[in-house]
Amino acid sequence: MNFLTLDLNLLRVFDAVMAERSLTRAADRLAITQPAVSNALKRFRDSVGEDLLTREPYGVRPTAYAERVWPQVRAALATLRDAFGQKAFDPQIDAANFRIASADATAATLLPSVIAEIERTQAQVNLRVVPLTTRDPRSLLERDEVDVAVGYFPEAVAALVAQGADATLRHRQLHQSEYVCVMRRGHPLAEQPLTLDAFCQAHHLLVSFSGRPHGFVDQALIALNRTRRIVLTVNQFFTAGRVVSQSDLLTVLPASFMAATGYQSALVERPLPLHLARIHVAVLWHLRHDDDRAHQWLLARLSDAAQALEAARAAS
Repeated sequence: MNFLTLDLNLLRVFDAVMAERSLTRAADRLAITQPAVSNALKRFRDSVGEDLLTREPYGVRPTAYAERVWPQVRAALATLRDAFGQKAFDPQIDAANFRIASADATAATLLPSVIAEIERTQAQVNLRVVPLTTRDPRSLLERDEVDVAVGYFPEAVAALVAQGADATLRHRQLHQSEYVCVMRRGHPLAEQPLTLDAFCQAHHLLVSFSGRPHGFVDQALIALNRTRRIVLTVNQFFTAGRVVSQSDLLTVLPASFMAATGYQSALVERPLPLHLARIHVAVLWHLRHDDDRAHQWLLARLSDAAQALEAARAAS
């Protein structure tokens, strides 16, 4: 390859296709046609003398050569952007719209702080929360249906960690919490230590985003050769708080979500009589946004909101 004759625009196209894993989405991102993307990739392939992509039913798969050179290409493009002074994001002048995939309780605990900052600074930023119906939001981010996903995604985060530098998604831990058993004040089990037998014999409410009739608690019980009866399954923490506050059902919630139920004063929490891993609430996003200053502003505000939440919990 003769680098002196290489069209640098081809590197931008290559970077966009590698990030999107789709010629159509890369074309939308670059504001050019899909045939123009295909032509640019052909020219780049001819220049380097190596195959770059393999067609698949729902996009393209990079070759080993493409995976090897992409990090260097991406770093070089970032250096060029910095050298030519990418315009900073001014939230008071520059309008921005963000789509956030989040459960109701996560949104209720973090977004008030973000909204307060928007109003305090008169930022021209609008947020749209998209209902979260899965524990694995990677496909939503890959298809650019949302800008960020916020929640507890243990399997997705573990997969991204395993992929390392090859991952097309990024993640950042926001805050931690632990699961607790929640019941109404005056519940027969509220005035005594909660045993595993009493827990299993009680009737339960399950919060499930996807509607599946089992969750982390049931997996842990199976390991102990125990089961529980789930009388009701809902997909919102607010609904869970209302039902539990007016019944003898037990539910299991992250301790940090108690306030988000709207019924905290009518509920009590007790330590679980079984072990569950701590909850690591994280924000996930696609690397296509890495150089977007507005997106960086949103991530910073979410981190600030999480720190404020941790501080409030520590002070209580």
